[in-house]
Amino acid sequence: MSFPRTFGWVAAAWAVVLGGYALAIVVLRPGQALTSFGDVVQCFVPLLANTGLLLNAGAPHWRRNVFWMLLALGCMFWMFGQFQWTYYEVYLRKPLPQVYLGDMVFFLRGIPVMAALALRPHHRRGDLRLRFGYLDFVLLLMWWIFLYVFFVFPWMYATPSASQYNYNYLLLANIQNLIIILAIAWFWLRTRGAWRKVYTHLFGAAATYMLSSMAINAAIAVDHYRTGSLYDLPLLASFLWYGTTGVVAYLNRNALDAPGELGPMHDESEVARREGIVASRLATTAVLSLPFFALWTIEFSKDSSEVREFRLLVTVVAMVPLAFLVFLRQHLADSDRLRLLERTEQSMDNLQRLQAQLVQSEKLVSLGQLAAGAAHEINNPLTAILGFSDLLVDDASIPEKARTTAAKIRDQARRTKTLVANLLSFARQAPSERTLLDINTVVTNAAQLRGLDLKGSTSIELRLESVLPGVRGDGNQLMQVFFNIISNAIDAMEPAGGVLTIKTQRDRSHVVVLFSDTGSGLKDPLRVFDPFYTTKPVGKGTGLGLSICYGLIQEHGGRIICYNRPEGGAVFRVDLPSVTAALPSREPQLPVTAGAGPSKDA
Repeated sequence: MSFPRTFGWVAAAWAVVLGGYALAIVVLRPGQALTSFGDVVQCFVPLLANTGLLLNAGAPHWRRNVFWMLLALGCMFWMFGQFQWTYYEVYLRKPLPQVYLGDMVFFLRGIPVMAALALRPHHRRGDLRLRFGYLDFVLLLMWWIFLYVFFVFPWMYATPSASQYNYNYLLLANIQNLIIILAIAWFWLRTRGAWRKVYTHLFGAAATYMLSSMAINAAIAVDHYRTGSLYDLPLLASFLWYGTTGVVAYLNRNALDAPGELGPMHDESEVARREGIVASRLATTAVLSLPFFALWTIEFSKDSSEVREFRLLVTVVAMVPLAFLVFLRQHLADSDRLRLLERTEQSMDNLQRLQAQLVQSEKLVSLGQLAAGAAHEINNPLTAILGFSDLLVDDASIPEKARTTAAKIRDQARRTKTLVANLLSFARQAPSERTLLDINTVVTNAAQLRGLDLKGSTSIELRLESVLPGVRGDGNQLMQVFFNIISNAIDAMEPAGGVLTIKTQRDRSHVVVLFSDTGSGLKDPLRVFDPFYTTKPVGKGTGLGLSICYGLIQEHGGRIICYNRPEGGAVFRVDLPSVTAALPSREPQLPVTAGAGPSKDA
């Protein structure tokens, strides 16, 4: 909807409400009909205000949503008070009593407005800790209720006095309204652009409400007010202005997020820190103010003993819930600080591990380059050894014992050449290249490479299915995955030793590789694939290995899971999609008790 058309509807609403009300005052004679009409209209106008205010409650900014909802709640409080007023004048057809308990609802209308302003919605900080917001709102509500009970209730119950009741009520209500107006004026000075426009309308609405309230209360004091008089027009205008403020904000919702809307700019963390400090100090001040009220009642108040006793009792009773809320807020704040401290320490540990990993990666790159160069140099004499050993084996003139020895030399040279080729494949830095792979070959190469430095009674046992469908993938990356899993399993079984069983099998359209060790098992299977999670001592691992393995298997369209075996030890299961449809599985699928998350020991 365009701006001119929207403001046309807003102007029409103002004209219908105010013009119709003024026309009713002129046409209808003072009496029950005019009173009923005035009460019904005053019950209806806050709903118009809320319609405009709640237009802004659907934005993705929680701070701003709560701000507009609290303003709407203030209008709802006033409407509830007007319902009570209407009940007396329309249903019971009698004037309200001069000392009226329902006045408290009109007074409480200002508390959500103050809570809304305390949010400072013009700050672009999006996060809003709702539990602290709730506690602060309840603290503010209880403290103002205490003030109302402390200053107004004595003249209702301890020593009933209509004049003193009206004086104290109006004084407290005007102070509340003045605080709201001053807060809006301060925000008007601190902002510019669209937010300044919003605060301008909000200031006009709040000032009009305060002036109309003062005029109506002054007329009531001299018995010149009746519902349906001209005194009601500014009051109706104030609620229409609140609704107009909401419409203005909605039409400028994009400009409210634009950079430069704030006058002095602040860092968001600094804003958060100041908000926490201000809220904490206000909460503490609310509790500490209670002894001063009690001291003033005892030493300086000149009211009757009944009033003083009533106020002392109210102060003592109010101390309990207010102090509890302050201590609860402090406890939650301390818990948040401890949680933040733990996260900071964890982040520092992760940063140090990442730095160590980067240094280690640089070392591995250099080591890989050295290994590649050394492997090429080793291949040259190996080729000569293989060539001469072949000549010796095939030479019939040489004795049988010498040829047998030459055959052994040839076999060991071939084995060395295979290991050097695996080392070159593992250390090379090449772009990912997906080819058709025999998974048994990849597993065997990884096992041979890791088996070079097995210690003690630790051993690797291969149980490879003879016929498996092909797998499309990067052989180097898959060998890194298998090498890492084998290394973790061997580390988990040392120094006591054990057996790592590597098994390959078909499972419908997937090729499955199972790594089963006889170690102590996984401490937390759900976290082993998390980055930086490790159970190894400092210097033995960074916690990145299995998280990288998890990502590589995901890139290959497979999955990797882990779980503990009932008989002891851990199992890592790698499922990779096969290129051709596989036959039904020859063996039942093993039960899985834990899903993927990061390493047994990364």
